Amino acid sequence: VVYFSFLDFFLDLLPARNGEEFTEQFLLEVVDILFSYIKKTYDRKSKVLDFHHQHQLLEGLEGFSLELSDQPQPLEQILVDCRDTLKYGVKTGHPRYFNQLSSGLDIIGLAGEWLTATANTNMFTYEIAPVFIAMEDILLKKMHEITGWGETEADGVFSPGGTISNLYSVIVARYKRFPEIKTKGMTALPDITLFASEHSHYSVKKAAAVLGIGTDNVIAVKCDERGKMIPYELEANILKAKRQGRVPLYVCATAGTTVYGAFDPLANIADICKKYDLWMHVDAAWGGGLLMTRKHSFKLNGIERANSITWNPHKLMGVPLQCSAFLIHEKGLLQACNQLRAEYLFQPDKLYDVTYDTGDKTIQCGRHVDVFKLWLMWRAKGTRGFEILINKFLELAEYLYKELKARDNFELVFDGEPELTNVCFWYIPPSLRRIPRGPEQEKMLHQVAPKIKARMIEEGTTLVSYQPQGDKVNFFRMIFSNPATKKSDIDFLLEEIERLGMDL
Repeated sequence: VVYFSFLDFFLDLLPARNGEEFTEQFLLEVVDILFSYIKKTYDRKSKVLDFHHQHQLLEGLEGFSLELSDQPQPLEQILVDCRDTLKYGVKTGHPRYFNQLSSGLDIIGLAGEWLTATANTNMFTYEIAPVFIAMEDILLKKMHEITGWGETEADGVFSPGGTISNLYSVIVARYKRFPEIKTKGMTALPDITLFASEHSHYSVKKAAAVLGIGTDNVIAVKCDERGKMIPYELEANILKAKRQGRVPLYVCATAGTTVYGAFDPLANIADICKKYDLWMHVDAAWGGGLLMTRKHSFKLNGIERANSITWNPHKLMGVPLQCSAFLIHEKGLLQACNQLRAEYLFQPDKLYDVTYDTGDKTIQCGRHVDVFKLWLMWRAKGTRGFEILINKFLELAEYLYKELKARDNFELVFDGEPELTNVCFWYIPPSLRRIPRGPEQEKMLHQVAPKIKARMIEEGTTLVSYQPQGDKVNFFRMIFSNPATKKSDIDFLLEEIERLGMDL
């Protein structure tokens, strides 16, 4: 057994001569730190977070300093730093962490991430990542099949998150209609227009800003009270843009909106896109996981008619961050759009089939391996394992919905059973229940969720998100994507909200 002292430094680890023993012991110590953290993550008696303000972290906490020094720190200090980094972070795998769409801690996925880091390779050529590129190809074909594209020659790529996947969709849609964009730039193009629902993810506007299209050229289409795009409003906006001399190019339909969890009517939108020859993209970053379930996949009927799709396995499928797939129905378009044939990477006379050199169809050069953890989890769970998991999330959402309807101090933002795992609600403190509904009460209610959230963060017992939406004042948005969560955790959350907000 090796015991580290303040005389041991990184130079004692491999590739140092005779560094095997030190390296093994160091990594075993790291694994011990990680395993201890994992156990605490699943322990409901532990806090979700131990909150400190930014200035406290920067000034140093109980010996934990973020300052960088010119001289190397000993391995013993490095292990302390590892412990403290986890200690002052947020346990996103905790059963009572509900703050984001991505939550939970899958052990198989974690193992996949460790192996990925150990391999430490790049996804741009087959010669340095043969197994991972083959896995990406297998995964993309499986996802094409599940979306309903079947045996067609589709394509795709794993990207650094749903925002980049949505960016890809605008890039290829624009290139498909106007291939001259690649060489001549935006000055050669007419005034193009994009359409997305008023509940769509902000990444569509971000893509327009990044690509020089401009956020003013993204038209927000009205939604119904449930948050679904209204098809006749889409068509009316397309016709209006045409009358104004604009060129309608692209529609982003959403399958699982961020706040309400709503599904746009994909089949109706597909009809409109076909009628006016527009590119149809489906942002299924959040709701794409429902394609894995026989019970709920009907909510995405019409997705098979899309030109492209964003699907984030790091959300509903529980894959560790990050893991996002961009799927495109037309084979070869990604390559034509992004290819620049860098001679030092993409030589045409290699000894293998160079179509597996995927780097030239992406906007990146270096690309992280995001596929292995998904592939390993799929091997471990099978498609049916994902189905069971996702069905459980929907059952938890239904349980919360029924609990909220039965409790006097809570009010749903809209009535109707959840389509996804989002459940939106207000907590109404006793003091506000005596005030008639109107501007005065709404002004006061707007302050309730932020105040409860602040107390929640300070106590660290649970974490849930809040936001306004349109003319609706701040409300809580509960989501389920954590395999560790049980009905008792939902009961705890509601009781905790009441405890923290009773005196407001």
